[in-house]
Amino acid sequence: MAKVELKQPIVDEIKGFVKDAKAVVLVDYRGLTVAQDTELRKQLREAGIVYKVYKNTFLNFAFKGTEFEALSQDLNGPTAVAFGIDDATAPARIINDMVKKMPKLEFKSGVVEGTYYDSKGIQVIATIPSREVLISRLLGSMQSPMANLARVLKQIAEKAA
Repeated sequence: MAKVELKQPIVDEIKGFVKDAKAVVLVDYRGLTVAQDTELRKQLREAGIVYKVYKNTFLNFAFKGTEFEALSQDLNGPTAVAFGIDDATAPARIINDMVKKMPKLEFKSGVVEGTYYDSKGIQVIATIPSREVLISRLLGSMQSPMANLARVLKQIAEKAA
């Protein structure tokens, strides 16, 4: 069997993740201990993020012709990739939390909803709360004025009675 035939299933697997991903984040994992890497993988898995280590050439082939093609310029040295399927900011957010505990873990770059970000940009993306948190904040800010109005109207009604 030719080498290309052996490699094609791996490239197809990556393409499957790329097709469904809202975000892809590349990280340099050099210097992590096995325990640290295991903890990182566990945190990402619990959040529904696919985290894998592939050869850079496989990633390069899989990214060609997609919105993630800009990441090809950062495919040098050891590279791990995190695919955010459900939440676009989750990979960056969780990896950023882990970087605080594991300083050797470094962002390379990322693409979030079609926009390329370098390592500094992806760190900024990591500070954005999840969609659910943003919605709850919005609803809370909308509910507060209505609750205050209801209290004032109730007090006026009680005073009049």
